[in-house]
Amino acid sequence: MTRLLAALTATTLLGTLPVPAQELTEERVKELVLEAILENPQIVMDAVTILQAREAEAAEAQAQAAMGENRDALEQDPNAPVLGNPEGDVTVVEFFDYNCPYCRRAASEVASLIENDGDVRIVYREWPILGEGSVFASRAALAAREQDKYAELHEAMLGAEGRLDETSVMRIAEEVGLDTDKLRTDMEAPEVQSHIDMSMALAQSLGFTGTPSFVIGENRAPGLIDAEQMQAMIEMVREDG
Repeated sequence: MTRLLAALTATTLLGTLPVPAQELTEERVKELVLEAILENPQIVMDAVTILQAREAEAAEAQAQAAMGENRDALEQDPNAPVLGNPEGDVTVVEFFDYNCPYCRRAASEVASLIENDGDVRIVYREWPILGEGSVFASRAALAAREQDKYAELHEAMLGAEGRLDETSVMRIAEEVGLDTDKLRTDMEAPEVQSHIDMSMALAQSLGFTGTPSFVIGENRAPGLIDAEQMQAMIEMVREDG
């Protein structure tokens, strides 16, 4: 980035110099750049702004391409839990971590969305990025599918107080009626790790850096959004047909 910034600064400056570029040696260019920066430090800030804008545009273009390339993996992965209406006309994909306080706040927003829109599918991508407790919680939630209790454990863990770890996860699992011995066995199933690995790969390709993060149609929403914002994006998808 430092070299690119220097090149961008030099390019910006050369366009304002009265001397033909072909007559300038590399050493003279460096001298002129330094002189101009000392006289007008704002030039560097302008170059940084231009560089950041170019990087943001490139990152957004890459993320948009990734959404198109991974549409089926995002919305139709048979190894991803689905709540809401499985036959709904619009899919909301959420990447989350049980130990993320913003994900816990998002849970009530998603619940409100489901309550008020009966045609929304919610696809959950377990993305445990906040330590071993998060990994254990995600593995337990995915394993709970074998006892048809994913939704119960998912909601109970997102509604828990304090940081989740092995002890608290197993206590909650028992409270929601899971056979904890079977749960521990099912946590080692290959499809559990496969889901987590896929979440990691998808999040990276989409440029997500934290939880919660959402994909709704052609829109990415990194960070906490409320039910009204989700609904607005859902209506855009419906309008586009």
